[in-house]
Parts: sequence; structure tokens; C-alpha cells
Amino acid sequence: MRPIDRSEILPIGDYEQIRARFRARVIEEKRPRRVKLGEQMSAVFENRDSVLLQIQEMLRTERIMNESGIAHEIGTYNELIPAPGELSLTMFVEIPDAVIRDRMLIELKGLEGCVSVEVDGVRAAAKSDPKGVMPDRTTAVHYFKIKLSEAAIAAIRSKTAKVAVRVDHPRYIARTELGPVSITKLAEDLA
Repeated sequence: MRPIDRSEILPIGDYEQIRARFRARVIEEKRPRRVKLGEQMSAVFENRDSVLLQIQEMLRTERIMNESGIAHEIGTYNELIPAPGELSLTMFVEIPDAVIRDRMLIELKGLEGCVSVEVDGVRAAAKSDPKGVMPDRTTAVHYFKIKLSEAAIAAIRSKTAKVAVRVDHPRYIARTELGPVSITKLAEDLA
């Protein structure tokens, strides 16, 4: 998947004119890419459109209009675009109550090393940037890359694979199988 280029970014005023339609389309595109992982976590497989939406929304929200700020946002969010042979996954710890969430983030220390994608029973570890790892807790949002074997890629592309996202942390266990529409989206990403 090729990274987002500066020429694809609209000025805020132009973006406002297409925002409702663009957001609706991307949100609909993200629906089969979203995976519920138990009661308190979910994940989304990222693609170019989801990243472009995040860039445009960040520029809009933060009112970023200077070229250096725009370049920074493009560079930051382009990290979410998967390289050939890999998937990109953003995972969220979703606990509305701030006190409970803070306690759980401490209990879930090391979570970033406990996530994987399983293709036909074979796990591929989800890797994150070690710079974001804290020694005494985890964070509420995680950005992962999953490097797949050639066999896993071929299985997903054939759309016959059984694919699941797993969390295997001592304090939180979840495994969710993806449906056919979700697997088709991953096959498109790996095409």
C-alpha cells in the first residue's frame, strides 16, 4: 500500500465541503475492518482511506494549515499504512470510567506483547514501536504491524482462511474470528 502523499491532502475549507460524504464512506469501509475483542477492547485493520481520514480530521480539529505541520501529520499517520506482506492494526482499550480504565491499564502492563493475528491456526505476532512502551502500565491505544508469512498471505488472498485476532494477556484473554467480508478486506490490503 503506498503512503499518503501531500497532493492528496485537501485544504481545510475544501475538506469541509466533502467531509460528510467522505467520513460516511470511510466509516462504512471501516465497519468490516473492526473487530470486537471481548468486553473492553476492539481493533481496526487500517488502510489508505482510514489513514487519509485520520490525517484530514487531525488537520481540521487542530486547525493545522502550515506546511511543516501538515508534513508532520502525514509522516505520523503514514506509519499506520501496512508495508507489503503485512497488516496494520489499531487496538483500543475501551473503558469509559476513568478510574477503572486507569486501574486496568496498570493491570494490563505488557499488553503490547500479547496480541497476534492467527491464520489457519498459525499465529503472527503483532509488533509495536517499543518507544511507546511504559514500564508500569499500558496505553489505551496501540498501533501494531503484523508481518505475515507467504503461506498466510496466500491463505487470506484465497479467502478460504480462518483468521482471528487474539489477545493472550494474563489479565485479559480474547479471540475473535473474522467473517468473510472482513477477510475479503484483508485480501484487498494484501493484493
